[in-house]
Amino acid sequence: MTQQQYIIRRKLNIIELAEQLGNISEACRKLGVSRQHYYDIKKALEEEGIEGLLEKARNKPRIANRVAPEIEERVLEYSLQYPTHGQARVSNELKKEGIILSPGGVRSIWLRHGLENRKLRLKRLEKWASEEGNILTESQVQALEEAKEEKEAIGEIESYHPGFLVGQDTFYVGWIKGVGKIYQQTAIDTHCNVGFAKLYTEKTAITAADF
Repeated sequence: MTQQQYIIRRKLNIIELAEQLGNISEACRKLGVSRQHYYDIKKALEEEGIEGLLEKARNKPRIANRVAPEIEERVLEYSLQYPTHGQARVSNELKKEGIILSPGGVRSIWLRHGLENRKLRLKRLEKWASEEGNILTESQVQALEEAKEEKEAIGEIESYHPGFLVGQDTFYVGWIKGVGKIYQQTAIDTHCNVGFAKLYTEKTAITAADF
């Protein structure tokens, strides 16, 4: 399959899925495209047929490192399926599908969507998995399980939002003449790593609760 054939197939998939579901918005959401993109494809298909779906030469130069929307969608789709694969591997795997895109091109797409590192791509998969109706494949389940094991191995705690879990400890600071012993109560939010501290002259459960 050539790159042009792939682009046409992807565009037709959008139209076909919308017809199957009877819902344009839902089809666009599932395929990660805008409704406007759907209408542009439908209009081109009605006016010019399949030829209208071909990538045409443009008078305006394309923005540097930008690719056809269908190829960008495929990169995002692949990265959701295999979030731990690096840019070189993604580029190589897509070549097998007839999509020619350099590792740098893959990274540019990731940067535009905030997916430039493995952790961010796994976060995207976690969010997608939490949405109703989405079913994980075996490779996605494996990626999430391995990520969880890595976090546990280094002592990283799963924290879902600020305030979900706070780590607290007491430290002896020193002794000040006329005051006595000084202790510091310290707390760190495990989600956003924001820390707080307060000094006390006692090390008791009451001061810990007060903090």
